[in-house]
Amino acid sequence: MHKGRFPLVAVVLAAVVASTADAQTARSSTAQPAPKTAFNAATYDSAMLSEFAWRPIGPAVTSGRITDLAVDDGPRALAEGSIGKLMYAAAASGGVWKTVNAGTTWQPIFDKQGSSSIGDIAIAATNPDIIWVGTGESNNSRSSSWGDGVYKSENGGKTWQHMGLRTSQHIGRILVHPTNPDIVYVASVGPLWTSGGERGLYKTTDGGKTWKQIIRISEHTGVTDLVMDPTNPDVLYAAAFQRQRKAYSFVGGGPESGILKSTDAGATWKKLTEGLPKSDIGRIGLDVSRSDPRVLYATMETRGTEVYQACSRPTAAALRSAACSRDSGSSRTWTFSSVRGWVRSIPRA
Repeated sequence: MHKGRFPLVAVVLAAVVASTADAQTARSSTAQPAPKTAFNAATYDSAMLSEFAWRPIGPAVTSGRITDLAVDDGPRALAEGSIGKLMYAAAASGGVWKTVNAGTTWQPIFDKQGSSSIGDIAIAATNPDIIWVGTGESNNSRSSSWGDGVYKSENGGKTWQHMGLRTSQHIGRILVHPTNPDIVYVASVGPLWTSGGERGLYKTTDGGKTWKQIIRISEHTGVTDLVMDPTNPDVLYAAAFQRQRKAYSFVGGGPESGILKSTDAGATWKKLTEGLPKSDIGRIGLDVSRSDPRVLYATMETRGTEVYQACSRPTAAALRSAACSRDSGSSRTWTFSSVRGWVRSIPRA
């Protein structure tokens, strides 16, 4: 399942509509397009997209910013050529919305559940009827509403079952194993206005009947993001975030924030430090490149006014716009250049 991530502002989803008149005029009646292959796919897609224009498609008036977009791109959708038709959108305080026609129409499907504040949605790659929803947006504003745990549907959102983690309050990410839908990871940021709660990274191997906490740092530090190596589901990267809000202040970061890596499906973890900022770190966003899983991207909030981006390929082009590093055996090194941006932005590659 691929996810789109946007800066957490009041936005609506967008889709493209083709404007092909000019392209058809310019195209010779006898010319035939080159067959699409793995070698020319990128060029082919770029040429097609250049003929498209953007328009808003909704859902509109969803009570708050869009916090997540989950797209069914599993084996069934790939085989049927239907990737992009089935999508779910989550709103910060407006529930879950579903489209089965690529965004032409949207229907609310979570209105009768215990919380309308949504942090994340996940679709099982092996069965798109299995959907997980983590309630409580993972932002840290005074306007951020809390949730009451995680929910699961096995019929495409027609009915829901509460699956626990009620005191997590804010869910940053849910990952479903690509071949075993009973294995699910939930990244819990934890309560915003107090310490404790179900805070950290949780894993189930029985479809949510029981949960095991596989990352626990402290009563003030949760996990705000989690990504999986697309070629090896045992390799995970987690972003820890130390934070707490009071009526008179907000502590957004600390020495316990950082990036952790596991190579054994979460049984053990190692904190990555080489090349990363030595000062306290705030919120971190992560993603792994699908085309090259050795490439890891990270946005980091630091004490300054910049957001640092890190990736793992030290090319000249990348160094001009972001920071880069590459896996070398068991170690990972990083270099940085700073770019300004929103600390609520999550990278997606």
